Amino acid sequence: MPRIAGVDIPDRKKIYYSLQYVHGIGPQIAAKILGEAGIDPATKANELTEQQTAQISAIIDANYQVEGALRRQVAQNIQRLKDIRAYRGDRHRRGLPAHGQRTRCNARTRKGRKKTVAGKKGVKG
Repeated sequence: MPRIAGVDIPDRKKIYYSLQYVHGIGPQIAAKILGEAGIDPATKANELTEQQTAQISAIIDANYQVEGALRRQVAQNIQRLKDIRAYRGDRHRRGLPAHGQRTRCNARTRKGRKKTVAGKKGVKG
C-alpha cells in the first residue's frame, strides 16, 4: 500500500481516486496534481514507481494543506468564530446548521436524533 502525504492509499484503485482518500484532496486537486506530475490518472496506485510516489508527495507538501494541518486550521477557524461570538460560531456551539438552512424540518444531520417532547401537539390555547 503506497503512502502519500502520510496516508495509506488504496493500491488497487486508480491513482486519481486513491489520492482522494487524503483529507483535503478532491477530484479537481487530484487531477491537477497528476497533471503536474505527468502521471496518467488511469494508472493503478500499486503500479506507481517509488519516484512517482515521491514526486506526488513532494507536490502535495509544497502546494497543499492536507490531513492534520488542514483539520487543525478548520478547527481554529470555528473556534475563532465561537470566541468572537459571531452568529456562525453560535450556530456551531449549539450544533445547528451554520449556513442558513431551515431547521423546522430536516437538519437531522446537525441536530442529531429526534427528541420527543411530551404533550407538544395536543396543547390548545
